[in-house]
Amino acid sequence: MYGTSKAETHDQYIQEVEEPKRSELRTLHNLVREVVPDFEPFMIGGFMGYGKFHYKGKTCEGEWMRVGIASNKTGISIYVCAGDEKGYFPEQAKDRIGKATVGKSCIRFKRLSDINLDTVREILEKTRTAKSMF
Repeated sequence: MYGTSKAETHDQYIQEVEEPKRSELRTLHNLVREVVPDFEPFMIGGFMGYGKFHYKGKTCEGEWMRVGIASNKTGISIYVCAGDEKGYFPEQAKDRIGKATVGKSCIRFKRLSDINLDTVREILEKTRTAKSMF
């Protein structure tokens, strides 16, 4: 479903997904809303975004999100586009996240039970006041 959803709201997006992934997306959505309530939810690129910001690079410009959640064919992805002088927060915490593939700003996993939600919470808390990495 990643990138193909036509949902206009986060609730619609979550409802499009079959269980048990639907409940896992709902849990993650609720966690983001709890930890970073000032990050306004919006839909972007066919997935759930939170904390819209405007970026301007050397060759492109647009709107993006500080945090994102996407359902994909093999599981779920969490995007955190924030960090500090040490790099992106997900990459910094990759040894503590659990059974996941971690890129600079992305955490991909099969089931919610595969990851450490306390570590995800810590990443989100750091994101609250951090700068965007774009």
